[in-house]
Amino acid sequence: MTQSEHRTVEHWDVVIVGAGLSGIGAAHRLREQSPDSTFTILEARDRIGGTWDLFRYPGIRSDSDMYTLSYPFRPWTNRKSIADGEDIRQYIVETAEADGAVEHIQFGHRVVRASWSSEDAQWTVTATTPDGEQVVTATFVYFCSGYYSYDSGYTPEFPGIETFEGTVVHPQFWPEDLDHTGKRVVVIGSGATAVTLIPSMADEVEHITMLQRSPTFITSLPEEDGLAGLTRRVLPDGIAHRITRFRNASIAVGFYEFCQRFPKLARRILLKRAASALPQGYPVEKHLNPTYNPWDQRLCIVPNGDLFRTIRRGKADIVTDQIAEFTPKGIQLESGTHLDADIVVTATGLQVVTFGTAELVVDGEVLDPHDLFVYKGLMFSGVPNLAWCVGYTNASWTLRADMSAQYVARFMEHLRRTGRRFGMPDPSGPGGEERPLLDLQSGYVQRVQSLLPKQGLRRPWTIRQNWWLDSWDFRRTDLDEAMVWDTAPAHTSADAERAA
Repeated sequence: MTQSEHRTVEHWDVVIVGAGLSGIGAAHRLREQSPDSTFTILEARDRIGGTWDLFRYPGIRSDSDMYTLSYPFRPWTNRKSIADGEDIRQYIVETAEADGAVEHIQFGHRVVRASWSSEDAQWTVTATTPDGEQVVTATFVYFCSGYYSYDSGYTPEFPGIETFEGTVVHPQFWPEDLDHTGKRVVVIGSGATAVTLIPSMADEVEHITMLQRSPTFITSLPEEDGLAGLTRRVLPDGIAHRITRFRNASIAVGFYEFCQRFPKLARRILLKRAASALPQGYPVEKHLNPTYNPWDQRLCIVPNGDLFRTIRRGKADIVTDQIAEFTPKGIQLESGTHLDADIVVTATGLQVVTFGTAELVVDGEVLDPHDLFVYKGLMFSGVPNLAWCVGYTNASWTLRADMSAQYVARFMEHLRRTGRRFGMPDPSGPGGEERPLLDLQSGYVQRVQSLLPKQGLRRPWTIRQNWWLDSWDFRRTDLDEAMVWDTAPAHTSADAERAA
């Protein structure tokens, strides 16, 4: 479509997709570092918060400490380091209100297509709304919609599930009226959601079981960070927040690197910590000793060891076995054991998607995300003026998300300063070297590797799970590195500076 066909369509310098943690952070960085850039936020739901508005299951909480999950520009002052979901959502809302980002949000706008025209040097973004399709144009599109589907979670096909007479629920779509009081509950899964649900429901149910096909590494962290509290008492909030954020991020990266280099020792430490929190003689080797090495999958955190305390009190147990079939009254396991259940929770994972399921088109060609190579963790080979926010898998999401938001703001200022209309990472990518985008063995990642973009073996075509190195590079990043710019800039850099 030509520009003349869209004279009545709103145009923005940046369209941000998603009003969750990443989208609100991106809005702040644009206002701060590219104040002349106009922007709007297209949000599919009716409320701010993203993940922290979608998930409503009992005990929903962060699985990263809040001093690194929160924004570096807005101190986290809640006493909890591992925070409840509603507290996190409220923090995002308050940030959006304080920044004025709320005024830029268009709720009920689900982005379904983004089409780039090199002739017009702009994206045409199509969104579905309650009033029908809406179209806007943008110089830059920044997807802050995460990497999982809000419309469907992942549930394997369980034989006989249709015969079960109880209630089956996926945590992503928790019914508000579900009463679990006095019920027998089985939670299928052993990830962050499962280890959160077990202690949160244990005191109200008759009994609750975590049924896992294979174990997961689980470790305990304090719910409150005593050192952070002390730092806040003696220093201004902003300085205290930065110190605690740096300390916690460094510990997270340091432990990850330790696990990668010394997996046997890391395994012994994790198992010893778990055993010390459980009843004497508890079969830790069977239930908490995975076949994979620490941090080959994401490590599960339990605040103050709440899961271990619940097991110690006899209110919950862990069963490691395979499901043979569902029965009218519960689940039959391959070992011959039958788990009686009134409610079965399928905490079996997310459905990973790219670009919020939106279709991307460049000059009339529909893109296959798997053909693309990631560039500096957010842009893609041969795709002009577009980025996708993907956080760390081994540390807090926001540590990378905030750097990505600042990169987008700098990119927009670079366009403005040089007079260029667009830039794209080299379409040839890293020259044939490739590996999966996400280096995790988790099932939810392995199921979709053939659908995700790829990465190379060296920068700027790789995603390093190392905040230290990324922070160092970010301060010195070269916007021209492996970048192909519009060959016909409107004017030179000197002209642009004189005009400004």
